Amino acid sequence: MFIIFLIVSLISAIDATSIASRSQSYPLSQPAVHGPKTRITIGNRVIAPDGFERSATLVDGTFPGPLITAKKGDRFDIEVVNKLKDHSMFELTSVHWHGISQNGTNYADGTSFVTQCPITPNHTFLHSFSAPNQAGTFWYHSHYSVQYCDGLRGPLVIYDPHDPMAHMYDVDGASTVITLADWYHTVAPALSGTIAVAQSMLINGHGRYAGGPKSKLAVINVRLGKRYRLRLIQMSCDSNVLFSIDGHNLTVIEADGLLTEPLVVDQLQIFAGQRYSVILVADKPVDNYWVRSLPSTANATYDGGMNSAILRYKGAPRADPTTVNTTSTNPLQETNLHALINPGAPGIPEYGKADINLNLEVSVINLTFYINNVNFTSPTVPVLLQILSGARNPSQLLPNGSVYVLEANKVVELTMAITGPGGPHPIHLHGHTFDVIQSAGSSTFNYVNPVRRDVVSAGSAGQQMVIRWVTDNSGPWILHCHIDWHLDAGFGVIMAESPSDTIAHVSPVPYEWDRLCPIYDNHQAIPPTVAEGGLDFN
Repeated sequence: MFIIFLIVSLISAIDATSIASRSQSYPLSQPAVHGPKTRITIGNRVIAPDGFERSATLVDGTFPGPLITAKKGDRFDIEVVNKLKDHSMFELTSVHWHGISQNGTNYADGTSFVTQCPITPNHTFLHSFSAPNQAGTFWYHSHYSVQYCDGLRGPLVIYDPHDPMAHMYDVDGASTVITLADWYHTVAPALSGTIAVAQSMLINGHGRYAGGPKSKLAVINVRLGKRYRLRLIQMSCDSNVLFSIDGHNLTVIEADGLLTEPLVVDQLQIFAGQRYSVILVADKPVDNYWVRSLPSTANATYDGGMNSAILRYKGAPRADPTTVNTTSTNPLQETNLHALINPGAPGIPEYGKADINLNLEVSVINLTFYINNVNFTSPTVPVLLQILSGARNPSQLLPNGSVYVLEANKVVELTMAITGPGGPHPIHLHGHTFDVIQSAGSSTFNYVNPVRRDVVSAGSAGQQMVIRWVTDNSGPWILHCHIDWHLDAGFGVIMAESPSDTIAHVSPVPYEWDRLCPIYDNHQAIPPTVAEGGLDFN
């Protein structure tokens, strides 16, 4: 089976973007592109994407991980192989396909202790799922503790051969996928429970840090007169960023896998987990232009090429840009974004008039987060397994106080209010997209044509956001802050949609999924020196 996956993946592969190599010491090439039927290996390797050497947790030895692509309607069969062995980092793993609704395949969502047990070293799990009605920009990352902060993150794009916006661009491929990711010089387990601060912001896996060497920066190559669909993927563990390209406007046409009415901006604030497609028209004088991704960390600057990449027109010299950063005059406002396809929130267009109205208040005490006074801790048995074993009611489902049982086919309106520090908080709901009725910092409620997405900022202390969705996807879905350190500190709840329907909705559950928990339990019971032996697939 593995051989078949590899052959199909190679056939599906396309050439990746022309990007400057990583640091002089570690000239890793841009990873190959994988198709929807593939095999990815999670392992450890020493890299230096910003010039600082450290061991990392990587997919196929690269950061970011390889681009996985598909066409709308394709079926995914992705074998995840755990070859982790660096004891300074997590050796268990799971991979979440961010933005994929997994309707009918909750078991493939990849969320440790919610939809599955983790994959143990020297074992594998085959994620088989379809996304028949989805196309756009997605990504994948570890959903085990804070592991993705150590490097397990990569892009995923589903192309639509009949894209309604295709007339707006000429180029849309691997060369126009732009990943933005904060990077830490300390391993994630050592940062858990602290106020973690990233040392650099990487664009397509390249960056520089304060006081560090002048590492090579990512280069985005364009030709005069062409129009490019840049797919911006914000993979950070914490930082939100201000993204812009000197001298160029950007036209937003997609938010989190869903098309929007075109909106011209000159800067985008992008929160962890969010994605945007923007159209860049290469109509400026042939030259080099700074691409800027300023993180929200204190005292962040562009000094020495930090938080930057290079937009290079064909014919421009191989040199750093001399363009100057200017103050944004037309930044993205989320309230100006509107869904292109079937706009309008479900249910009665009035606040508090949904079928189910949830009010969640977020507080924080000593770096520990609480939602309605409950701190989320992962259960020892995945919530999906609890439901498949007969648990139905909140009193039966663990973690106690963090599971909200929702009836099937109801309109849910969720209000999240922030009362403590640490914001703005990007909130992600698995299994769904939602309509953003109220954006953080806005007093406006929009039921007519709000943006539809899967990550929204709930803002900072004193602010709130309101979202709506329909419970048409039976199973347990986590709602959490996408600042991974905050989820680790308890910022999450489970939306258990119609548990009585889940068995039928996800049937048949794969045999490989059934094996995950017994293998995990056995691994936990074996002393580490023995458990390291495991099985060998070479």
